[in-house]
Amino acid sequence: MKFTSIVAVFSALFGFCNAVDLDVSSYDSIRSACALIADGLMDYYWGYQYGGTVGMFTHPYYWWEAGGAWGSMIDYSFFFQNHTYDKTIITAMEYQTGDDGNYMPLNQTTTEGNDDQVFWGIAAIQAAERNFTNPSKKDFQWLYLAQGVFNTMAWRWDSSYCDGGLRWQIFQWNSGYNYKNTVSNAGLFHLAARLARYTGNSTYSEWAEKVYDWLVGVEFVNEGIKTPGYYFAYDGASIEGNCTTIKPYQWSYNAGLLIAGCAYMYNSSGNDTWLTRTKGWVKGVTVFFNSTTDVMYEAACQNAGTCNNDQRCFRAYLARFMSLTAVLAPDTYDDIMTYLTASAKAAAQSCSGGSDGHTCGMNWFVDGWDGKYGLGEQMSALEVIQNLLASERAAPYTAKNGGSSTGSGNAGMGSTEESDKPLDLDKGDTAGASIITVIIGVSIIGLAYYVLK
Repeated sequence: MKFTSIVAVFSALFGFCNAVDLDVSSYDSIRSACALIADGLMDYYWGYQYGGTVGMFTHPYYWWEAGGAWGSMIDYSFFFQNHTYDKTIITAMEYQTGDDGNYMPLNQTTTEGNDDQVFWGIAAIQAAERNFTNPSKKDFQWLYLAQGVFNTMAWRWDSSYCDGGLRWQIFQWNSGYNYKNTVSNAGLFHLAARLARYTGNSTYSEWAEKVYDWLVGVEFVNEGIKTPGYYFAYDGASIEGNCTTIKPYQWSYNAGLLIAGCAYMYNSSGNDTWLTRTKGWVKGVTVFFNSTTDVMYEAACQNAGTCNNDQRCFRAYLARFMSLTAVLAPDTYDDIMTYLTASAKAAAQSCSGGSDGHTCGMNWFVDGWDGKYGLGEQMSALEVIQNLLASERAAPYTAKNGGSSTGSGNAGMGSTEESDKPLDLDKGDTAGASIITVIIGVSIIGLAYYVLK
């Protein structure tokens, strides 16, 4: 990266750059391409610079996306046995664990949502499955951290509205607290499915079934009712009306969480119901691929040019989770790799921007760089290209076949049961909060007047 917007424009206009060169049939070519893209991704990490926060990427990228990015980099280390960034990854993920080892750190707990927390938990179970070097805190190994996230999320299961499900937000004061969304619940399902496979503990598989059944029951997930054989996931609904007015947006990361979760359940149980579901999701995710070119795009916002910073990274998760599905449910391998291969070629030619010559763009349909850049663009290109190697490395490990990370059934609970419990704000509490807000507001205005006087 390392560019200003002016430099980026001049680079594009005057040809001071070349696209990432990618031969999808060559390991060396894939490795070289991903090395450039991964370096570009890490340009956005300021955690080891003055003024930065360990584990966090630079503004405007939120905490949750950092968890996703570390997941991308764990696979980068695994696929290529390139350990350049291992120490940085471990330090970052360890720093953000929180006191109880559940990714509820003090620097995030006033704004953290269930969907935010789960992406760090997914990175942790991914590290366990890849046998990634464990953190220095022996009590907080990768499995423990993933279990800590699962335990605290499962504890928040809310049966008071919509017959169950997780709310989007953890705390009452955050916008979205009255909304139950697919990503939070699909994330819990996904994490439970991976823990079930890794540990062999039936409690996790039971929870996975419970969450998945709830998603279908509340109709956030459509199992081929509208289009036979094609499974779709919608955004979510407010608890007002008991989750009956569903927002119909389809996001690629929701489908990714569900397709891989079903594949994990099939792989660990051998149950054909989960294979049928996996195949249904393989068909359903085609909504995120151009019907002519098989190239991936974010269908709900990309053509309209409205994708925000979060949405610009969603394809990274779809690519990663499709790759895992191909490995865990081999019947899906050929179809999935057809889509990933076409998308990888397109992503590579988009990585031709910036002063470094390999900054990746958002639109993979155009010939070259589209002028867009950011952490999400780098993550998406890296994931879709590096996951071409899905079958070249070992399948995700379990505790029985090589996974060395250890944990605890009670991981992460500590004081969390009280500290993250939704507050019961009565009128007195609300009035008090309002008074505090007014006092702070008046103080800020007064200070501004004094400074500007």
